[in-house]
Amino acid sequence: MASSHDLFGEAAAQSAPLAERMRPRTLDEMIGQQHLFGPGKPLRLAFESGTPHSMILWGPPGVGKTTLARLTADAFDCEFIALSAVFSGVKDIRAAIEQAEQYRSMGRRTILFVDEIHRFNKSQQDALLPYAESGLVTFIGATTENPSFEVNSALLSRAQVYVLRALADEDLKQLLARTRDIAIPGLEFQDAAIDTLVGYADGDARRLLNLLEQTQTAAGAAGVKDVTPEFIENALTLNARRFDKGGDNFYDQISALHKSVRGSDPDAALYWLCRMLDGGADARYLSRRIVRMAWEDIGLADPRALQIANDAASTYERLGSPEGDLALGQAVIYLAIAAKSNAGYMAFKQAMAFVKQDKSREVPVHLRNAPTKLMKELGHGHAYRYAHDEPHAYAAGETYLPDGINDPAWYQPVPRGLESKIAEKMAFLRKLDDDAGK
Repeated sequence: MASSHDLFGEAAAQSAPLAERMRPRTLDEMIGQQHLFGPGKPLRLAFESGTPHSMILWGPPGVGKTTLARLTADAFDCEFIALSAVFSGVKDIRAAIEQAEQYRSMGRRTILFVDEIHRFNKSQQDALLPYAESGLVTFIGATTENPSFEVNSALLSRAQVYVLRALADEDLKQLLARTRDIAIPGLEFQDAAIDTLVGYADGDARRLLNLLEQTQTAAGAAGVKDVTPEFIENALTLNARRFDKGGDNFYDQISALHKSVRGSDPDAALYWLCRMLDGGADARYLSRRIVRMAWEDIGLADPRALQIANDAASTYERLGSPEGDLALGQAVIYLAIAAKSNAGYMAFKQAMAFVKQDKSREVPVHLRNAPTKLMKELGHGHAYRYAHDEPHAYAAGETYLPDGINDPAWYQPVPRGLESKIAEKMAFLRKLDDDAGK
């Protein structure tokens, strides 16, 4: 726990990490998030109101959630108590509340900030409720996960949710220029080097500042004054770009990949696949989703797509990465350009929905198995027509559904790919039924 006096005083000394030294001290120093901080925008108006309110800040790492919470405490002259849901429990919450009560006895208001609020379980989140409701603390939670799923509805209803976005390249370049002028004078950056750093920062201000600090240290050790892209690539440990393997960013990218395939855009499908592979997504999970796409959106319009998707998954299992990645890439290209049909998918869903709400119907006697004499005497299998012995290998006029179910026509093939031929075959069989008086 720390008070606002500790956070904005001498603690930001030269020995502090660059990200801490460059932390904004006023709302006007915030970079990006103009949809929240710009003139007439929600958080600007909230700051100008003179009264703090509980809020949940939702956004990816390094976009200013913690900074904004600290600025709120400073702007409203409140004490600031910070908890990390990763390391804190109910005991820590109680200690924070006791501290807030002491502040109130001194006439001070308190901002209680909980980072990674989605890591708190239901009971821990519930423990915050009475104190936020009573006004003892103004609650601010920060999360990288969708609060609709991760924050209790009771707590969510008492806090305004603000969505923070990943910083744009221009925002990061502005931050880099400010940092270079204030904290790392004397070090020049080629334009391409700036683009390299911004690219690897991937919308994350903290990551950019950490990369700049690494660059400064490496350049000092090497006696370099002019930073090039080659120097950055050689001197820095450049990890994969920001990728949330379990949260909304992950599922949003999966959604984009699936919809690009469904929309028959091979370049977009490749882009999203490569984004996810580059970000560290589990390629085996991607291969399973690719197989799912083949069944859901292509189906019998092009059965080769199903084979290619399965073959790609098998190839990845055999070769691993990076060799097996190519198979996945070729699979999404084929799926994207293949004829599309969700007829089988929709038919299956309709059939499942019908069965779930319908009663248990008896199997028609003529369709029952008759392996014993008794079963034959009971009529099992009687009058069954063996389709292979019929013209066109089709028992025209025969029925295979339980009594009382009319032809539901769930499967409606589309006029694309192989399904156009299937539609012709089905029309021919229906005519045979009609001629047989079905």
